[in-house]
Amino acid sequence: MKEKSYQRLNEYISLIEQKISEYNKKTDVNLLQGNVIDAMNYSLQAGGKRIRPVLALEFCRICGGDYNKAISSACAIEMIHTFSLIHDDLPAMDDDDYRRGKLSCHKAFDEGIAILAGDALSALAFEIIAKDDLLDSDTKIRLIQVLADAVGVNGMIGGQVIDIENENKKDLNEDDLVHMCLLKTGALLRAACKMGCIAAGVDEKVIANADEFAKNVGLAFQIIDDILDVTSTQEKLGKPIGSDAQQNKTTFVILNGIDESKNKAKMLTNKALLILKEFDDNDFLYDLTEFLLVRES
Repeated sequence: MKEKSYQRLNEYISLIEQKISEYNKKTDVNLLQGNVIDAMNYSLQAGGKRIRPVLALEFCRICGGDYNKAISSACAIEMIHTFSLIHDDLPAMDDDDYRRGKLSCHKAFDEGIAILAGDALSALAFEIIAKDDLLDSDTKIRLIQVLADAVGVNGMIGGQVIDIENENKKDLNEDDLVHMCLLKTGALLRAACKMGCIAAGVDEKVIANADEFAKNVGLAFQIIDDILDVTSTQEKLGKPIGSDAQQNKTTFVILNGIDESKNKAKMLTNKALLILKEFDDNDFLYDLTEFLLVRES
């Protein structure tokens, strides 16, 4: 990634970290709930690439908007993503003890607090959009609708349900896998890009282009995740590798092998880059999209 793009990425991440901390603070009113707030912040501040909130801010900017109007949306998406990771790591789900190189939330606290921390983050996400003084009521409603669609049974949670039910199935094909990934991984990425556009006040054609970009990036992102689960290390990923095989999950690597999976991820990335030509001032997004293809964690 070019130096200028790294600089913008770090500026966005710093802003996101700052705003997330401001949104979830202990006060005189909630001191008795301090343990769950600590658990929320433990997972929110555990690191991560912040790709989804960065996409929301950048799409707002390149669409001619003030990216400050997309900050609540960006942080809301990261809260939803973090809530999903907390719950994914639970014994009833993937049963992972580590996330981003640290103990999972349910290991650092306990299962009950981890469940409640995830629940609280899912509620806080919508609260911060509703309270954003920079947005008018119609925009807030639109943003909340897009985010709710991306989270529910027709989005991320629906994808997680399909993923669980697909375990131990031996007859899954690539279409089945793509459908699951478009929901579980892709829904929040697509919401991030669309919400950035909505905050900027652009028309439906522009939003549709952003959505198509995110659809391709999301699938490529998941394919790279599948590859890294086989080829990377726990030190780089911050979580155990080989977990997909242990849980009998069908992945792009199992269906196609590593080399063909890399080719598919490259093809999807090229489609995303082609769509970016519809947007002005796209250098940063171009760099970021290429970076996601070659990431090592």
